[in-house]
Amino acid sequence: MTAHEIDYNIYGEEMQYVEIELDPQEGVVAEAGSFMMMDDGIKMETIFGDGSQKDSGFLGKILGAGKRILTGESLFMTAFYNILNGKRKVSFASPYPGKIVPIDLTQYGGKFICQKDAFLCAAKGVSIGIEFSKRLGRGLFGGEGFIMQKLEGDGMSFVHAGGTMAKKVLQPGETLRVDTGCIVGFTQDIDYDIEFVGGIKNTIFGGEGLFFAKLQGPGEVYIQSLPFSRLAGRVLASAPRGGGKDKGEGSILGGLGDLLDGDNRF
Repeated sequence: MTAHEIDYNIYGEEMQYVEIELDPQEGVVAEAGSFMMMDDGIKMETIFGDGSQKDSGFLGKILGAGKRILTGESLFMTAFYNILNGKRKVSFASPYPGKIVPIDLTQYGGKFICQKDAFLCAAKGVSIGIEFSKRLGRGLFGGEGFIMQKLEGDGMSFVHAGGTMAKKVLQPGETLRVDTGCIVGFTQDIDYDIEFVGGIKNTIFGGEGLFFAKLQGPGEVYIQSLPFSRLAGRVLASAPRGGGKDKGEGSILGGLGDLLDGDNRF
Protein backbone atom coordinates (compact mmCIF):
# COMPACT_ATOMS: atom_id res chain seq x y z
CA MET A 1 0.00 0.00 0.00
CA THR A 2 1.14 3.55 -0.75
CA ALA A 3 -1.21 5.09 1.83
CA HIS A 4 -0.73 4.51 5.53
CA GLU A 5 -2.87 1.71 6.96
CA ILE A 6 -4.89 3.16 9.84
CA ASP A 7 -7.42 1.81 12.34
CA TYR A 8 -10.43 3.83 13.45
CA ASN A 9 -13.60 4.02 15.55
CA ILE A 10 -16.59 6.33 15.01
CA TYR A 11 -18.39 7.60 18.11
CA GLY A 12 -21.66 9.45 18.69
CA GLU A 13 -25.03 9.70 16.99
CA GLU A 14 -26.03 13.18 15.80
CA MET A 15 -22.65 14.88 16.30
CA GLN A 16 -20.10 12.19 15.52
CA TYR A 17 -16.33 12.12 15.66
CA VAL A 18 -13.83 9.63 14.29
CA GLU A 19 -10.93 8.41 16.44
CA ILE A 20 -7.95 7.24 14.38
CA GLU A 21 -5.28 4.98 15.85
CA LEU A 22 -1.80 5.54 14.45
CA ASP A 23 1.08 3.11 14.65
CA PRO A 24 4.61 4.57 14.91
CA GLN A 25 5.38 6.86 11.92
CA GLU A 26 1.83 6.57 10.56
CA GLY A 27 -0.02 9.73 9.63
CA VAL A 28 -3.40 11.17 8.71
CA VAL A 29 -4.31 14.36 6.82
CA ALA A 30 -7.36 16.50 7.59
CA GLU A 31 -9.11 19.68 6.57
CA ALA A 32 -8.34 22.70 8.72
CA GLY A 33 -10.87 23.07 11.52
CA SER A 34 -11.83 19.41 11.87
CA PHE A 35 -9.30 18.54 14.62
CA MET A 36 -10.81 17.56 17.99
CA MET A 37 -8.12 16.01 20.25
CA MET A 38 -4.92 13.95 20.18
CA ASP A 39 -2.68 11.92 22.46
CA ASP A 40 0.77 13.01 23.57
CA GLY A 41 3.31 11.96 20.95
CA ILE A 42 1.30 13.14 17.95
CA LYS A 43 3.13 15.74 15.85
CA MET A 44 0.99 18.24 13.94
CA GLU A 45 2.35 19.68 10.69
CA THR A 46 0.80 22.14 8.23
CA ILE A 47 1.42 20.96 4.67
CA PHE A 48 1.04 22.49 1.22
CA GLY A 49 -1.72 20.73 -0.73
CA ASP A 50 -2.69 17.23 0.42
CA GLY A 51 0.82 15.90 1.00
CA SER A 52 0.30 12.83 -1.21
CA GLN A 53 3.04 13.83 -3.70
CA LYS A 54 5.93 13.55 -1.30
CA ASP A 55 8.73 13.40 -3.88
CA SER A 56 7.23 15.58 -6.60
CA GLY A 57 9.21 18.67 -5.66
CA PHE A 58 8.09 22.25 -5.29
CA LEU A 59 6.20 22.39 -8.61
CA GLY A 60 4.17 19.30 -7.72
CA LYS A 61 3.25 20.85 -4.39
CA ILE A 62 2.16 24.07 -6.12
CA LEU A 63 -0.08 22.10 -8.51
CA GLY A 64 -1.56 20.11 -5.65
CA ALA A 65 -2.33 23.29 -3.73
CA GLY A 66 -3.77 24.89 -6.87
CA LYS A 67 -6.30 22.09 -7.18
CA ARG A 68 -7.54 22.89 -3.70
CA ILE A 69 -8.01 26.57 -4.60
CA LEU A 70 -10.36 25.56 -7.43
CA THR A 71 -12.57 23.68 -4.97
CA GLY A 72 -12.71 26.72 -2.68
CA GLU A 73 -10.58 25.10 0.03
CA SER A 74 -7.48 26.38 1.80
CA LEU A 75 -4.03 26.04 0.24
CA PHE A 76 -2.97 24.07 3.29
CA MET A 77 -3.98 20.89 5.05
CA THR A 78 -2.92 19.55 8.44
CA ALA A 79 -1.03 16.28 8.86
CA PHE A 80 -0.79 14.38 12.15
CA TYR A 81 2.04 11.88 12.71
CA ASN A 82 2.76 9.43 15.52
CA ILE A 83 6.42 10.10 16.41
CA LEU A 84 6.63 7.72 19.40
CA ASN A 85 6.99 3.93 19.59
CA GLY A 86 3.55 2.99 20.89
CA LYS A 87 0.12 3.47 19.34
CA ARG A 88 -1.38 6.95 19.58
CA LYS A 89 -4.84 8.32 18.79
CA VAL A 90 -6.10 11.50 17.12
CA SER A 91 -9.76 12.48 16.67
CA PHE A 92 -11.66 14.61 14.17
CA ALA A 93 -15.21 15.94 14.62
CA SER A 94 -18.17 16.50 12.31
CA PRO A 95 -18.66 20.17 11.36
CA TYR A 96 -22.45 19.99 11.93
CA PRO A 97 -25.07 17.31 12.78
CA GLY A 98 -24.83 14.26 10.55
CA LYS A 99 -22.90 11.05 9.97
CA ILE A 100 -19.25 10.29 9.29
CA VAL A 101 -18.92 7.80 6.42
CA PRO A 102 -15.76 5.64 6.18
CA ILE A 103 -14.63 5.08 2.60
CA ASP A 104 -12.17 2.26 1.90
CA LEU A 105 -10.74 3.26 -1.47
CA THR A 106 -9.50 -0.26 -2.17
CA GLN A 107 -13.15 -1.36 -2.42
CA TYR A 108 -13.95 1.30 -5.04
CA GLY A 109 -11.11 0.81 -7.49
CA GLY A 110 -8.93 3.46 -5.86
CA LYS A 111 -11.24 6.42 -6.52
CA PHE A 112 -14.28 8.01 -4.89
CA ILE A 113 -15.96 11.27 -5.94
CA CYS A 114 -17.52 13.54 -3.29
CA GLN A 115 -18.90 17.02 -2.75
CA LYS A 116 -16.17 19.59 -2.15
CA ASP A 117 -17.30 20.20 1.44
CA ALA A 118 -17.79 16.54 2.37
CA PHE A 119 -14.16 15.49 2.93
CA LEU A 120 -13.11 15.24 6.60
CA CYS A 121 -9.81 13.33 6.82
CA ALA A 122 -7.85 10.49 5.22
CA ALA A 123 -4.82 8.29 5.68
CA LYS A 124 -1.55 9.92 4.69
CA GLY A 125 -0.89 9.11 1.04
CA VAL A 126 -4.47 9.52 -0.19
CA SER A 127 -4.68 12.16 -2.93
CA ILE A 128 -7.39 14.82 -2.58
CA GLY A 129 -7.93 16.46 -5.97
CA ILE A 130 -10.73 17.80 -8.15
CA GLU A 131 -13.05 16.02 -10.54
CA PHE A 132 -13.61 18.25 -13.56
CA SER A 133 -16.95 18.20 -15.33
CA LYS A 134 -16.75 17.25 -19.00
CA ARG A 135 -20.37 18.20 -19.68
CA LEU A 136 -21.57 21.72 -20.38
CA GLY A 137 -24.87 21.33 -18.53
CA ARG A 138 -23.18 20.14 -15.38
CA GLY A 139 -20.77 23.07 -15.46
CA LEU A 140 -23.39 25.76 -16.10
CA PHE A 141 -26.20 24.54 -13.87
CA GLY A 142 -24.67 22.11 -11.40
CA GLY A 143 -24.59 24.59 -8.52
CA GLU A 144 -23.02 22.90 -5.51
CA GLY A 145 -22.31 19.84 -7.63
CA PHE A 146 -20.28 21.65 -10.30
CA ILE A 147 -16.81 21.00 -8.95
CA MET A 148 -16.47 17.71 -7.11
CA GLN A 149 -13.51 16.40 -5.14
CA LYS A 150 -11.92 13.06 -5.96
CA LEU A 151 -10.21 10.89 -3.38
CA GLU A 152 -7.63 8.57 -4.95
CA GLY A 153 -5.33 5.94 -3.51
CA ASP A 154 -5.54 2.73 -1.50
CA GLY A 155 -6.19 4.02 2.02
CA MET A 156 -9.11 4.94 4.28
CA SER A 157 -10.92 8.24 3.81
CA PHE A 158 -13.74 9.80 5.81
CA VAL A 159 -16.49 12.05 4.50
CA HIS A 160 -19.31 13.80 6.32
CA ALA A 161 -23.01 13.58 5.45
CA GLY A 162 -25.36 16.18 6.96
CA GLY A 163 -28.49 14.96 8.72
CA THR A 164 -29.37 11.35 7.89
CA MET A 165 -27.30 9.47 5.33
CA ALA A 166 -28.81 7.19 2.68
CA LYS A 167 -26.79 4.72 0.60
CA LYS A 168 -28.22 3.67 -2.75
CA VAL A 169 -26.81 0.84 -4.86
CA LEU A 170 -27.73 1.43 -8.50
CA GLN A 171 -27.85 -1.38 -11.03
CA PRO A 172 -26.65 -0.85 -14.63
CA GLY A 173 -28.96 1.67 -16.29
CA GLU A 174 -30.87 2.40 -13.07
CA THR A 175 -31.40 6.14 -12.53
CA LEU A 176 -31.77 8.24 -9.39
CA ARG A 177 -32.66 11.94 -9.32
CA VAL A 178 -31.31 13.93 -6.39
CA ASP A 179 -31.18 17.56 -5.27
CA THR A 180 -27.68 18.72 -6.24
CA GLY A 181 -26.85 19.77 -2.68
CA CYS A 182 -27.92 16.42 -1.22
CA ILE A 183 -25.17 14.44 -2.93
CA VAL A 184 -22.38 13.36 -0.59
CA GLY A 185 -20.45 11.24 -3.07
CA PHE A 186 -20.51 8.31 -5.45
CA THR A 187 -18.29 5.67 -6.99
CA GLN A 188 -16.37 6.39 -10.18
CA ASP A 189 -18.62 4.30 -12.47
CA ILE A 190 -21.68 6.43 -11.75
CA ASP A 191 -22.74 8.62 -14.70
CA TYR A 192 -23.52 12.08 -13.29
CA ASP A 193 -25.40 14.83 -15.13
CA ILE A 194 -27.83 17.71 -14.58
CA GLU A 195 -31.48 17.49 -15.64
CA PHE A 196 -34.02 20.32 -15.98
CA VAL A 197 -37.05 19.89 -13.71
CA GLY A 198 -39.49 20.94 -16.45
CA GLY A 199 -43.03 22.25 -16.31
CA ILE A 200 -44.04 25.93 -15.94
CA LYS A 201 -45.63 25.46 -12.50
CA ASN A 202 -42.65 23.47 -11.24
CA THR A 203 -40.24 26.09 -12.54
CA ILE A 204 -42.04 29.14 -11.12
CA PHE A 205 -43.70 27.83 -7.98
CA GLY A 206 -41.90 24.59 -7.12
CA GLY A 207 -39.35 26.13 -4.78
CA GLU A 208 -37.00 23.18 -5.26
CA GLY A 209 -34.60 24.66 -7.80
CA LEU A 210 -34.62 24.30 -11.56
CA PHE A 211 -32.32 21.29 -11.86
CA PHE A 212 -31.88 17.79 -10.50
CA ALA A 213 -28.72 15.75 -10.37
CA LYS A 214 -29.27 12.66 -12.50
CA LEU A 215 -27.21 9.67 -11.34
CA GLN A 216 -27.12 6.50 -13.40
CA GLY A 217 -25.67 3.14 -12.37
CA PRO A 218 -23.91 0.90 -11.93
CA GLY A 219 -22.41 2.02 -8.65
CA GLU A 220 -23.07 3.33 -5.17
CA VAL A 221 -24.38 6.76 -4.20
CA TYR A 222 -24.32 8.42 -0.76
CA ILE A 223 -27.01 11.02 -0.09
CA GLN A 224 -27.48 13.47 2.80
CA SER A 225 -30.78 14.80 4.09
CA LEU A 226 -29.30 18.09 5.38
CA PRO A 227 -26.85 19.89 3.06
CA PHE A 228 -24.91 22.63 4.81
CA SER A 229 -26.29 25.25 2.40
CA ARG A 230 -29.83 24.31 3.42
CA LEU A 231 -28.93 24.44 7.12
CA ALA A 232 -27.23 27.82 6.71
CA GLY A 233 -30.22 29.18 4.79
CA ARG A 234 -32.64 28.18 7.55
CA VAL A 235 -30.41 29.74 10.21
CA LEU A 236 -30.15 33.01 8.28
CA ALA A 237 -33.90 33.08 7.66
CA SER A 238 -34.55 32.64 11.39
CA ALA A 239 -31.97 35.20 12.54
CA PRO A 240 -33.34 38.28 14.35
CA ARG A 241 -33.67 41.26 12.06
CA GLY A 242 -31.45 44.22 12.79
CA GLY A 243 -29.08 42.18 14.96
CA GLY A 244 -31.24 42.45 18.09
CA LYS A 245 -33.30 39.94 20.01
CA ASP A 246 -36.47 38.80 18.31
CA LYS A 247 -39.12 39.42 20.98
CA GLY A 248 -41.83 37.75 18.94
CA GLU A 249 -40.10 34.39 18.77
CA GLY A 250 -42.19 31.71 20.43
CA SER A 251 -44.98 34.16 21.21
CA ILE A 252 -48.56 33.77 20.02
CA LEU A 253 -48.51 37.51 19.23
CA GLY A 254 -45.54 37.18 16.89
CA GLY A 255 -45.04 40.39 14.91
CA LEU A 256 -47.90 42.07 16.79
CA GLY A 257 -45.90 41.63 19.98
CA ASP A 258 -43.02 43.54 18.40
CA LEU A 259 -45.37 46.33 17.45
CA LEU A 260 -46.78 46.60 20.98
CA ASP A 261 -43.25 46.71 22.37
CA GLY A 262 -42.44 49.66 20.15
CA ASP A 263 -40.23 47.57 17.87
CA ASN A 264 -41.81 47.85 14.43
CA ARG A 265 -39.09 46.22 12.37
CA PHE A 266 -40.90 44.76 9.38
